[in-house]
Amino acid sequence: MEPLELVPGRYIGEGQPCFVIAEIGQNHQGDIDIAKTLIRRAKECGADCVKLQMSSIEDKFNKQALNRPYDSEHSWGDTYGDHKKHLEFNYNQFRELQEYARDIDMPLTASAMDIPSVHTLSALDVPFIKVGSGDIHNLPLLRTASTSNRPLVISTGMSDIGWVSQVYEALTDPPAPLVILQCTSAYPTPPDQVHLRVLDTYAQMFPHAHIGYSGHELGIYVTIAAVARGARVVERHLTLNKNWKGSDHACSLEPHDLRELVNAIRCVEAALGSPLKAFQPSEDVCHRKLGKTLVAAQPIKAGQKLMECDMVAKVAEPRGVAAHRLESLVGGYLNRDVEQDESIMEADVL
Repeated sequence: MEPLELVPGRYIGEGQPCFVIAEIGQNHQGDIDIAKTLIRRAKECGADCVKLQMSSIEDKFNKQALNRPYDSEHSWGDTYGDHKKHLEFNYNQFRELQEYARDIDMPLTASAMDIPSVHTLSALDVPFIKVGSGDIHNLPLLRTASTSNRPLVISTGMSDIGWVSQVYEALTDPPAPLVILQCTSAYPTPPDQVHLRVLDTYAQMFPHAHIGYSGHELGIYVTIAAVARGARVVERHLTLNKNWKGSDHACSLEPHDLRELVNAIRCVEAALGSPLKAFQPSEDVCHRKLGKTLVAAQPIKAGQKLMECDMVAKVAEPRGVAAHRLESLVGGYLNRDVEQDESIMEADVL
């Protein structure tokens, strides 16, 4: 599968670095200055992109849902509608954030929570559109997003493999640039319900999609393991304070956590290296110290036919024929007498 340009100049795919999305979501508390700070901190921590959420409130919720009382420690209003309106940026505010992100060279996009938001994000010319797990079953939204002429990144929480397969088929006929993220929609996600092996299943079943991971677990270790297992995109929530009001903050990463995660991902990527086992340049010092040479197990006469019992591998001075060549010397001859425990040198071998 060809690499996919997820943001300008940044590709994902075989041989490409894992793409790290810092998910601001609504951790900005409805404050545009906090949102700008989060964008800047994500950039400083080495993330590849930041992401918000965009909703057209009346298109995402019905009136009864908006009017229900919302008595919660995380509430920003008396009703759920008031709460959501407090946290939602309007078009002009999103443009302001987009311009700020552009000024610091940080790609910015958003999750589209309804079809009008898909159209708005397309008009804003975001680099890709994210569809969260809450809309994995919303085929009209998914199909609309897939025709936006930009990559589509989909989280697959709250679904099973049968449904994800249907979504994949719907979006690859005709094919759309597609990233499918393994996700468990629990905040935080218990480690035993993450199931990173699903990444293997997705890679096998969905050959025309790039595979990644959207995590809501505590800490960074599971996300690092996802990269080692082949995730080409990872997404984690970012906050300035895990103790702030809001249901996402507790399972979000603070900037120092995100920086550690990005550094760890880059280290793991370097460590994954090549599938070809080979002698490494860094091993040379150890090899010169501990690598073994063939020495005479007993006196050997020139012209005497060599047997395996005539030679033994030892750390020796001077260094001579390497120990791994023992079997190739059996049946051969030396051109000089060699004393017991003396190194057998390349020049000695006929």
